[in-house]
Formats: sequence, C-alpha cells, structure tokens
Amino acid sequence: MSSIENPAASQYLKPIWDILKTIPDPEIPVVSVVEMGMVRGVGYNAASDETEITITPTYSGCPAMAVIKENIRTALAGHGVHQIKITTKLAPAWTTDWLSTDTKQKLRDYGISPPPNSDSAAHAAIACPQCGSEATEMISRVAASPCQALYRCRACLEPFPHFKCH
Repeated sequence: MSSIENPAASQYLKPIWDILKTIPDPEIPVVSVVEMGMVRGVGYNAASDETEITITPTYSGCPAMAVIKENIRTALAGHGVHQIKITTKLAPAWTTDWLSTDTKQKLRDYGISPPPNSDSAAHAAIACPQCGSEATEMISRVAASPCQALYRCRACLEPFPHFKCH
C-alpha cells in the first residue's frame, strides 16, 4: 500500500475502517472481520485510484475467504467505493493473539470458548462459556469450522466449540 502523508487521505481511510468494522465474520457473525484481526491494512493508491485492503486468513486454507472478499467489496460498493484491490497476505501468519480482550468476551458471550494467549496456551484450562467450569473435555478436534474444536463441560454437560489457539 502506498503510504499516506496528507490529512485528506487519512480522513478518507477512517470511514473505510468504519465500514469494514461492520462486516461480520461469516463463520462467527457476532464479531467483525476487523475484530478477528483478518483486516491487516487499509490504504489508498492515488496512482490507480484504488482503495487497497490487505487481509490475512485465520489459516491458509480458510474456506470463508472468498465470502469475506465478496462481503468487503459489497459493503464498500454500498458506500460508493468501487475501485477496490484486496490482497491476501499469509505472512505474518494470523494468530489468536490478535484477538482483543473484548473480542474474546464476544466469543464467550456467543457460546464459543475463546483461545488463551499463545504464551499461556499449553497450560491453560478450557473453560465452559456457559457455566465457567474448567472441568471440560475435548470430544472432537474439529467443530463447526477447522478453527474450532468441540468440547463438553463435565459440570453442566453442555457441548461447546472452543476456538483453537494458533
């Protein structure tokens, strides 16, 4: 992306970020693609008159990327932005450490056990998002999406997805 040096250009980018913040993750609609950390950058290239969006998938084979790109194009077009270049960037690889505390709370409130920070993941207990108990067990390494594992709480007996740490 071209670097933006003038104030008019940065004033242009804030509304673009605001629009992107409204686009839900297609697999977890309670959080946006921005909150998930998939939107890595926004810029404007004056030479090509294009708004440039850089995205990083939660993993390299993420099947939702085509939908995410289309949702970005549709949302921006709905606000009059039609010249759009979307670049997928795989490095650095997406990490659950990019999720904010607020995003993790939204996942928990939605019924998904959020990942711990990767530096504490090896020793972190998986807490049930329903009752908070750490007496849980994995039932399957894959849940609704490859990014999640399926757990069951031994206290309340409810199954729940857990967002894998990576």
